[in-house]
Amino acid sequence: MVHECLVPELFMSNSGVRNMILGRRELLSLVASLMALMALGIDILLPAFDDIRVAFGLAEDSSAPGQLITVYFIGLAVAQLFFGPLSDWYGRKPVIYVGVTIYIIGCIGSAIAPNFVTLLLFRFVWGVGAAGTRVVAVAVIRDCYEGSQMAKALSEVMAFFVLVPIIAPTFGAGLIAIFPWKSIFWFCALAAVALCMWSLRLPETLAPEHKTRFNWASTKAGYRRVLRTRLTASYTLASIFLQAVFVMYLSSSERIIGDILGRGDQFPIIFGVVATMFGISALLNGKFVVVVGIKKLLFFSSSTLVSFSCILLVVTLVEGGNPGFWVFIPLLAIVLSTFMFIMPNLNSAALFPMGDIAGTAGAFTSAIRMSIGAAIGGVLNALIDESLTPFAVGIVAMAVLASISLSLGGDPEPDVNYLES
Repeated sequence: MVHECLVPELFMSNSGVRNMILGRRELLSLVASLMALMALGIDILLPAFDDIRVAFGLAEDSSAPGQLITVYFIGLAVAQLFFGPLSDWYGRKPVIYVGVTIYIIGCIGSAIAPNFVTLLLFRFVWGVGAAGTRVVAVAVIRDCYEGSQMAKALSEVMAFFVLVPIIAPTFGAGLIAIFPWKSIFWFCALAAVALCMWSLRLPETLAPEHKTRFNWASTKAGYRRVLRTRLTASYTLASIFLQAVFVMYLSSSERIIGDILGRGDQFPIIFGVVATMFGISALLNGKFVVVVGIKKLLFFSSSTLVSFSCILLVVTLVEGGNPGFWVFIPLLAIVLSTFMFIMPNLNSAALFPMGDIAGTAGAFTSAIRMSIGAAIGGVLNALIDESLTPFAVGIVAMAVLASISLSLGGDPEPDVNYLES
């Protein structure tokens, strides 16, 4: 079992002085924070949707603020296609600094945006910057861990990562209560600066022998390898459908909880409680995946997801599209929590055959997942009006498709030859 990121040469500077080795706890905390910076740009904004509608003259029930989530994901997805190869060419740390710089530009641009269209533009830029830290976070984990230990480490990262959706909406609501609503953008910029300073302690985790040449031919070859590898391609397809549910939920949660279920004043708390379930599930997944194995855990979790999604749909239909709060939200929390037994393991297993191109492969699969998932989730969000039926139908459809795609991937054990002839 790997306790520290100990690739040989990693901790030696050009002068030959040995840098401080990050312990496992600090390493995973830093990686989680790099990922959390991406989530912060989403979750802290949710309580400001009403203020955004007022500030830019939108209708009270407008779904337009949800577009701020969609364009963020699109920027995040597109940029990973570039940041992934760059991290394999030049190393992980330069990508962190470039990504954080663009992230800060997106935050400041959003804060001074004079109209909604400009705000959307800078939200896209913001997402581009978030892609840098997102790519590096996954690549660092792949650099330092393998197999079930990689899945375990990623689950522990996710458990820390979900503290953001637990805390951010309440914190954002608190900021808005004291300062102008655009203060949330300035806070995100400051958080990015602080994380950039912390990342100075991170040694370069990409071993010199794994650096690839600066050319697009090798990158395209890596992309083709991802698409030709059955396990990676199938698991990426499954993750697209799960990502669509996340985007739909994030974009519509404020309207569902506030307008349809009539609990607008409790939105940050309810959103945080559901996110807490994510964290608990992620921690449990980290324990179970080592004992049970990825294959069995994915099969059981996907079956559970489909079952509870169907129960959620039946309850919604029986109640005419407007089920009670104490029925709908607990069931939804169970459904979404099941994702934490699937997504970390999907993402980890998909990269098992891609160790030598982890940055490129991780970025490509993530870009596909986020871009297509955001598009599907955006469409599903637009279908939600005064009824929760479209939401529940969307979850069932995506859960079933994800389960089918997962089954097509085959055995995810790392010693299998996945590349088909």
